[in-house]
Amino acid sequence: MRDELSEQARYLVHYIENNDKDAFLDSFDELHTFDQAIFYVSLTTQLRRQIIDWLKPVELADIFDEIDPEDVDFNDLLSEMSPHYAAEMLAEMYTDNAVDLMSDLDTKQLAMYLSLMPKDSAEEIKRLLKYEDDTAGSLMSTEFIAINQRLTISQAMVEVKKAAQEAEQINYIYILDDDGVLVGVISLKSLIVWPDAAMISEVMDTNLITVGPADDQEEVAKIMADYNFVAIPVVVKEKMIGMITVDDIVDVIDEEAAEDYSRLAGVDVVNIEDNPIKSAVKRLPWLIGLIFLGMGTASVIDGYNYLVAETSVLAVFISLITGTAGNAGTQSLAVAVRRIALQEKQSTLKSLLFEILIGALIGVLAGVTIFLVILVWKNNLLLGIAVGLAMGVAILVANVAGAFIPLIMDKIGVDPAVASGPFISTLSDLTSVVVYFNVAKIFIDHFMMH
Repeated sequence: MRDELSEQARYLVHYIENNDKDAFLDSFDELHTFDQAIFYVSLTTQLRRQIIDWLKPVELADIFDEIDPEDVDFNDLLSEMSPHYAAEMLAEMYTDNAVDLMSDLDTKQLAMYLSLMPKDSAEEIKRLLKYEDDTAGSLMSTEFIAINQRLTISQAMVEVKKAAQEAEQINYIYILDDDGVLVGVISLKSLIVWPDAAMISEVMDTNLITVGPADDQEEVAKIMADYNFVAIPVVVKEKMIGMITVDDIVDVIDEEAAEDYSRLAGVDVVNIEDNPIKSAVKRLPWLIGLIFLGMGTASVIDGYNYLVAETSVLAVFISLITGTAGNAGTQSLAVAVRRIALQEKQSTLKSLLFEILIGALIGVLAGVTIFLVILVWKNNLLLGIAVGLAMGVAILVANVAGAFIPLIMDKIGVDPAVASGPFISTLSDLTSVVVYFNVAKIFIDHFMMH
């Protein structure tokens, strides 16, 4: 499909360069609006300005509805149009998409475009701009279909046909009473299936699931995923003010996943810098912090120099112990953060016993494995027991720490994903080295020296 688009894009560029408007519009209309958006943003300013001359604002609005605000600089795109054209185009977009776009504009630009828009559109956008980012209000669209409960199915179909052109989705039709209160919902499928003479009030679904404009977007995403909704109404005092559609929720899920991954990795993967200096500056704080935490590990090793001097073979297994324990801690961390994100409820005692059991099982198996390796490799029974036991205990400690550090952070109101992989790995290094050398010291003092 992408190859076909590339081939078609060459023809489209050729039509623009040769000022062949009719051929361009015929070919351009055959593309899906998403592909139109990809093509549009890939062009030079000069070529885009030619397209602007050929398309009406309402036609360009369909394209801008498909453009991801994170992929382009909207200021640059809007500056290629006349202010009046840009304002009309913004007014024709779905309100939630227009708000996403305009929220990044500076105060002066925002005021200019709002002043040039039709009053109703401007008021609607200004109202939505007041909602904080990451809330239901910032995601909702006001282009929904609402009808009165007193209508028959046939009357409702007439109303739906009238409103369908402007609505963002028509899968659900929302039902209001005479006071404008949301009292029910009916699917388009039900409208088609029920007899024309049936009353909407008799066939509508009154078991409503709604959200408020201040609700967190992650909570909204979870509700929509749980109920498999295509859209969900946003209400204030039982009156519907907007709806959130599944396409916005897909973006939320992607955004939240990227943010969690950023924290787990200790680096921002959401806002990736093109400038290597800026990128390095963003990554440095975590790394510098981990250097100082890692100094604890170095200090512990330094404190056991005499032990390494007596039994130099111990140094061979330091990285093996710390690496394996760090990996176990990171695995435990990932599971714990996922459970918290899914809001799985478990008692602290049950969670503790569960992680101790997992850590013990993994520790025993890993310890026995390294014991057998050392026994065959070094032919040293006591060294194998010492290293195997140290690894088993280190994995157990790392596993419990990886599970409970994010749990504690969640309890005190800190995002558990901040307990990132690098942090847990470095902490596991410290604890595993302490465990390793203490176990080794016990064996050397009590067994290997006799």
